[in-house]
Amino acid sequence: MDSEYPIKPLDFDGISTYPLASRKSKVHTGMFGKPMDGSENLLGWVSKLPHILAGESLRTLIRAILYARTSGKPIIWGLGGHVIKVGLGPVLNDLMQSGFVTGIAMNGSAAIHDFEVALQGTTSEEVEEQIGEGRFGMARETGEYMNAAINATTESNLGLGEGLGRFIANGAENGIVFQERASSLLSEAYVQKIPVTVHVAIGTDIIHAHPQASGETLGASTYRDFRLFCSMTKELDGGGVYLNIGSAVILPEVFLKAVSVVRNLGHVLEEFTTANLDFIQHYRPTQNVLKRPTQNSGQAVALTGHHEIMIPLIAAVLKGSLDKK
Repeated sequence: MDSEYPIKPLDFDGISTYPLASRKSKVHTGMFGKPMDGSENLLGWVSKLPHILAGESLRTLIRAILYARTSGKPIIWGLGGHVIKVGLGPVLNDLMQSGFVTGIAMNGSAAIHDFEVALQGTTSEEVEEQIGEGRFGMARETGEYMNAAINATTESNLGLGEGLGRFIANGAENGIVFQERASSLLSEAYVQKIPVTVHVAIGTDIIHAHPQASGETLGASTYRDFRLFCSMTKELDGGGVYLNIGSAVILPEVFLKAVSVVRNLGHVLEEFTTANLDFIQHYRPTQNVLKRPTQNSGQAVALTGHHEIMIPLIAAVLKGSLDKK
């Protein structure tokens, strides 16, 4: 039975073609991965990855971090809370000691997880179990001690990050035993005199609901940290690296404003590298970390994967590069 449709299939007999060899192709065999023989160290493993997409992006980021370290440029790690609670504090502390971390920016949850880890080696409550009775976020020591540290910044004129780091590092002076201080980024950075900035939106973090919280002090100390972060951002010019890891909103917004402030004040901010590492490439990191700051100069790297795998992998390659040299 013939088709009842008034329109007929298009006749392809007149289509023109051209030789495959004359076409520009995006992929060639020289970019392909090399077989693994099982004896590779991590540097060898990276060298055998395809020179395509994430394989090349990983190499680009490694090269940028190594260049920044060699040339004395900043390597700033922007960290969301998930990075801390999946156990990466010791890995990042080791990178700090090896010269691969010159500054850290945290959102409020990252600081809270780090503080709790330092205090007793545990963090991350079961929200679903706690929220029904209003117990979520109400651990006494977390709210009491952290707010005490933050409130003390009024007299010392410190930012949130430095104030929390000093409180942990000098816990004995306050009669507080921080059982796992060695696992704390805040503490290690304070000892190493590496700046840490903490950026909070009031009401987003559990310690803001405790009676000891002071909106005035929180605002003043996180504002000081924003200004400090702007100074850190200014130094990225000419080869620095900024990594956003696990913050989908707060840190990408802060970074974009810092870039604008630096350029508004007449400072040159070009030829630097930004990276976003997360298990989902969210809108704000893509726009505010990768695209907008580097749209006229510099390079941007997006790597998608789990923090607990990606960060140790990158750390191992960086440390292995030092050993090779």
